[in-house]
Amino acid sequence: MTQTEPEATSKEVLDLTDRKALVVGIANEHSLAWSAAEHFRNAGAELAITYLNDKARPFVEPLAQELSAAIFMPCNVSIPGQLEAVFEAIRTRWGRLDCLFHAIAWARKGDLHGRLVDCSADGFAESMLISCHSFIRMAKLAEPLMEKGGSLMTLSYYGAEKVVDHYNVMGPVKAALEASVRYLAHELGPKGIRVNAISAGAVKTRAASGIEHFDELLNETARKAPLRRTVDACEVGRAALLLASDYTTAITGEVLYVDAGFHIEGMVFH
Repeated sequence: MTQTEPEATSKEVLDLTDRKALVVGIANEHSLAWSAAEHFRNAGAELAITYLNDKARPFVEPLAQELSAAIFMPCNVSIPGQLEAVFEAIRTRWGRLDCLFHAIAWARKGDLHGRLVDCSADGFAESMLISCHSFIRMAKLAEPLMEKGGSLMTLSYYGAEKVVDHYNVMGPVKAALEASVRYLAHELGPKGIRVNAISAGAVKTRAASGIEHFDELLNETARKAPLRRTVDACEVGRAALLLASDYTTAITGEVLYVDAGFHIEGMVFH
């Protein structure tokens, strides 16, 4: 090498080689959780993937096989013991967990399509248990498996912060989820466990199809967002990879917006 030649430098990469990742909430190939799983695997992680029930299995199993998932199990957080069985399988096979991606949200159709003031107590509690408290449960189960630290992630939406027409009961539920992220980050931080949420922009997924007038929301996002477009699942998956990696070891308790800037606009008159 001559004095004028620069020294060779290694390229920086988001590397999850030998990491163990659990992804919960894949419904099909359009799911944001699927994009996260793809990026984790492409970066070298070994995966545990769950499916909701026998009806969902035919849609999820081929995806799990495509990524050579080491663990593939049912996980309906409403059925006692299923979530615990997933973590027991992780403990038995791997003995540890490095990152977790939680993408579960649910509300009764009547409560989701109706006014919040008309939401039943049972429906509100059920939505909160499935969409929010399940993440708290997962954090508790993940804690002993993350002795060397780790990354916990969940999905939120702008409706947690501001009123979004037709989001209804999910607004307060996602607000509770974001508050839980901050408290979990506070409690688990001393163990090196980071807890963050991704507030994804409007993306056409099976979950989003339950929201009334969703196409109008997509159009409004494309019109109002600084980038003048919506986002795609791949962009959310890349954000999840970033939060799972060592590039964000000092970031916790945050809500990362992946929404083409939609959340910053407020009342802008053109």
